[in-house]
Amino acid sequence: MSVQSGERRTAPREADVLIVDDEDDIRELLEISLMRMGLGADSVGSVSAATKLLSERKYRLVLTDMRLPDGEGLEVVRHVAALAADLPVAVITAHGSMDNAVAALKAGAFDYLSKPVSLEQLRALVKSALDVRSRQSDAPADKTPQFTGSSQAMEQVRSLVERLARSLAPVYVSGESGSGKERAARMIHTLGPRGGQPFIAVNCGAIPENLMESEFFGYRKGAFTGAETDRDGFFHAANGGTLFLDEVADLPLAMQVKLLRVIQERRVRRLGDTQEQAVDVRIISATHQSLKEAVDAGRFRQDLFYRLNVIEMHMPALRERREDIPELAQSILQRLANDSGMGSPRLTPAAVKALERYAFPGNVRELENILERALALSSGDDIDEADLRLEPISLTTGELSASGASEGGNLQDHLDRFEKLAIVEALGKTGGNRTRAAQLLGVTFRSLRYRMERLGMKEQQ
Repeated sequence: MSVQSGERRTAPREADVLIVDDEDDIRELLEISLMRMGLGADSVGSVSAATKLLSERKYRLVLTDMRLPDGEGLEVVRHVAALAADLPVAVITAHGSMDNAVAALKAGAFDYLSKPVSLEQLRALVKSALDVRSRQSDAPADKTPQFTGSSQAMEQVRSLVERLARSLAPVYVSGESGSGKERAARMIHTLGPRGGQPFIAVNCGAIPENLMESEFFGYRKGAFTGAETDRDGFFHAANGGTLFLDEVADLPLAMQVKLLRVIQERRVRRLGDTQEQAVDVRIISATHQSLKEAVDAGRFRQDLFYRLNVIEMHMPALRERREDIPELAQSILQRLANDSGMGSPRLTPAAVKALERYAFPGNVRELENILERALALSSGDDIDEADLRLEPISLTTGELSASGASEGGNLQDHLDRFEKLAIVEALGKTGGNRTRAAQLLGVTFRSLRYRMERLGMKEQQ
């Protein structure tokens, strides 16, 4: 069989992987490494040759260089995405070309490798890529965290979770507090190729600044006073799996610089160590704040934002999917009852309507707290509206609830309820951003702050 320049088969067996690279030494390195893993490969040196083979044969993985004689690796990524969305594609980029890697991930690449290619990282990538389909089909339904609700908003979330689980691209999850950001991150992890590996969740706002570096990167014995033994950090603990950085906007700028370097180099140096160690970690980050506004205000590095926000996923607030509240409430109530060894409680129609009217500034987390309290205080099997003990501002339509109106009170009390409701709605629509909420309400920031203080809403700032 004649072999064209830049194209060859490594073995007569059926190929599992398509290699697209115009450098002979890189192709040979990849072919030998794959062969040692028991995988056959086809090698080509151009975009046109790659697209031709992709139309003729089926592969389990595509590895493509970014720079090719007749185009870019991005063309291969897009071609595969249009041809077979479930075929993982990894790109090989020049050292330090993170912009190219991010562009490829945004275009749908599964992951990337930097030159010079690390065989350890290559093996980890290949294993993850070949596991991705089996992980999605074999993940036990009872062990996979699920979202309750059939609203259009939640259907879109489920669809995006499934798509994100098929790649290792960094994901930024936005949304209000209590909207389910960590649950979304866990679902992406569990349904993906790393589902059997560690999922390490870190609240960045809960770590003292002087301990951040040792907590994230670990330390060697004797690195500082009190370091009596070697200790691994979050990156080591999550190696092979996913590191979930919750409230990432709370990271101090000095730590942001160190985090950026680890993400780019995929290597970590423990405090007191002279050697770096390779780490294979997928990053999913989240915050209830606006990262873009934090960048504009100088509180968050733009380059780190660019690395974390490769794909953004927004979790809708509970009031944005009100049709899910009855099913969600009953599901939570049943789980709470089972955990407590109680019977099957039931929400009365009046209680369901009250929940549907409520603003839920704390989202699903607040709903769970309300139901847990109601279950503890109710005297029978049924939970009625009175057992919920909701705040008077239960409507988001601009009308006072019947319960609020029947409570009596003077005109100022009613006006205060209207005003508080309007502020809650505005803060909800802006993700808690008071500057934008003031703009929505047509008042100054100072005026909004004064009104919130007068209404006793300091805790929502």
